[in-house]
Amino acid sequence: MNFEAMIEALPKLLEGTVLTLELVAFSLVIGMIFALPIALMRVSSNGFIRVIPYCYIFFFRGTPLLVQIFLVYYGASQFEVVRESSLWPILREPYWCAIIAFSMNTGAYTAEILRGAMQAVPHGQLEAARTLGMSTPMAYRRIVIPQAIRIGLPAYGNEVILMIKGSALASTITLLDLMGMTRTIIAKNYLAVEMFLAAGLIYLVLSFVFTQGFKYLELKITKDLRPHEVTNL
Repeated sequence: MNFEAMIEALPKLLEGTVLTLELVAFSLVIGMIFALPIALMRVSSNGFIRVIPYCYIFFFRGTPLLVQIFLVYYGASQFEVVRESSLWPILREPYWCAIIAFSMNTGAYTAEILRGAMQAVPHGQLEAARTLGMSTPMAYRRIVIPQAIRIGLPAYGNEVILMIKGSALASTITLLDLMGMTRTIIAKNYLAVEMFLAAGLIYLVLSFVFTQGFKYLELKITKDLRPHEVTNL
């Protein structure tokens, strides 16, 4: 095991890690923006409104992330109308294609997390809000959604970890993220075991940090939901 080569490659690997975190951060923010209205449509009483987000979620949860990346990166360029549109400067760049694919993928999973969390909020609270004169949008904004965020936080933490690990697929479209940088270094020094081990350790550290961060956040925002300790006198 060549530990010296692993240490020498560390600056380049950390450079790729920055790109990995950048891709994940942008994707999570955009995915959350998509997810909230989609989740609200999913809990609508109108069947026609529910079917549109259902098809979106069904596709992105039912197909591999790698296929979705290839569809965006290679598929869009097959249509002349896309190549001649104002979107082409974006869709021809692997960076933006990765963000689009990641955002749509995590948006589907996040929407289902929010949908389940909103449906877990007792319906009586929504009825009580209406009795107090709140409109349905106001009741969701002030009562349902804040509680749904607390309920869905643990599941969303798992989604973030999965997104970090799934971001390794960005290397398949020439991006030099952590995995892409690892493959580039291996092509030069032929030390596959050492480089993949180093990359795996970095992914492990990232997962650990985010896991602990979400645990801390969960303890903070659900403090009032936990039973209080009873002190014997």
